Amino acid sequence: MAESLDPGLYSPLTLAYLGDSVFDLYIKSHFVKASNKQVEKYHKEVIKVVNARHQARFMDTYMDLFTEEEVAIFKRGRNASVHTKAKNASMAQYKKATGFEALVGYLYLKGDKERLQWLIDLMLNMPDAEE
Repeated sequence: MAESLDPGLYSPLTLAYLGDSVFDLYIKSHFVKASNKQVEKYHKEVIKVVNARHQARFMDTYMDLFTEEEVAIFKRGRNASVHTKAKNASMAQYKKATGFEALVGYLYLKGDKERLQWLIDLMLNMPDAEE
């Protein structure tokens, strides 16, 4: 396998592309490990967490807990030129979610599993109430 680049050198949309999959896997794994149930029931739990509105609200709520480096990665993702939009989110929410996913991709490529797990745990413990 080829040696990977410094995670900070990847485009923010590449980081978000990877981060989307990593985040989805972490969240699905969490719910599957917690209990054995029908796939449809997992799906209902997962979609409450893995969506642009929830990710945007997460970043709005906890931005002050991130390092300068992490905020910079988030902002690169948020400010990237995207050409699509989530079905159930505003463009501003979608851009914040892209920044969130870029941060997840960055932490994953960096190999910082401890910080990534901290972020996932924080997300999973965030109150469900919508603003």
